[in-house]
Amino acid sequence: MIKIQKEDFNSEIEIEGIKNLYSNIGASTSFVGYVRDNNNNNRVQSINIEVYKEMAHKQLDKIINKAKLKWQLLDCLIIHRYGKLDVNSKIVLVSCFSEHRKDSFESCSFIMDYLKKDAPLWKNEFYDKNNEWLENSN
Repeated sequence: MIKIQKEDFNSEIEIEGIKNLYSNIGASTSFVGYVRDNNNNNRVQSINIEVYKEMAHKQLDKIINKAKLKWQLLDCLIIHRYGKLDVNSKIVLVSCFSEHRKDSFESCSFIMDYLKKDAPLWKNEFYDKNNEWLENSN
């Protein structure tokens, strides 16, 4: 499942919603990313994330399908927010569900690496006196 949204999310409720669909889930690995208050020796006030939703949805669907080919996954959940986000706000949730932990661990890391490096999302970080567009990186 992929959700690209402005609204905040409750990680536990989102994960439980997927878990309730399957009786054979033995492992769920999740990553939650937050806006931190410091980056590149600058004090961060907020970030603004821009996204082309249709393209992002297609690309995230492709990466989930790649993960499902590589690991034994029952389901994956990606929630990525966009718009203005203040420090300590949740940005992203990735959860991978499988029968065994290794599949969920490795696939979650794989998907997060993709999101950090190649996803069609653009971050403009705001500091005390200026702002800067960030390059995607690992």
